Amino acid sequence: MTLSLVTAPTALPVSLRALKKHLRVDHVDDDATIDALAHAAAGHLDGHTGILGRALMRQTWLLKAWSPENGRLRLPLPPVRSVSSVKYLVDGAETTLAADSWRLGEDAIGAFVTLEDGYSWPAYDCREDAWRVTFVAGYADTDAEPLPEAVRQAITLLVAHWYENREPVNIGNITSTLPFTVSALLAPFTVRTL
Repeated sequence: MTLSLVTAPTALPVSLRALKKHLRVDHVDDDATIDALAHAAAGHLDGHTGILGRALMRQTWLLKAWSPENGRLRLPLPPVRSVSSVKYLVDGAETTLAADSWRLGEDAIGAFVTLEDGYSWPAYDCREDAWRVTFVAGYADTDAEPLPEAVRQAITLLVAHWYENREPVNIGNITSTLPFTVSALLAPFTVRTL
């Protein structure tokens, strides 16, 4: 299985305005720094390389897989919102699976594409990218839409910590428990594979 980002999110999970309010910054001198830290915090959590293993803001992904397992093509990066297309290779040529022959489903493990009753999987090439599923994942399109508040707070705390502590080591001061706080906020949202 391989994943590639087709369309990146258009907004950050927490706005620059909200971050500046939390930081009590009322000037524009540090806007670029705060914005860069917000991107770093979102990147630390978001997508298939993020520590949460899920999509935060709406984004489009392309999954390439060998074959359906147990009659399903599993889709990573919850929450999956929709599937744009399901394609497969036959003799090296890409063919689109008819939209009325499959559906998006979800179970305790996550989202998947499966066939509607009365349909069977077509013959396809035996290769690691034989199946291609384009799907949209993520909670929101803008920072004003619903995103788990714990995730929003974790990003805010990470940005604040990095803004206030710009060096990798803090010598001679009592350190706070921010990493535990962030971990505690994020724990319920971390995707675990079975």
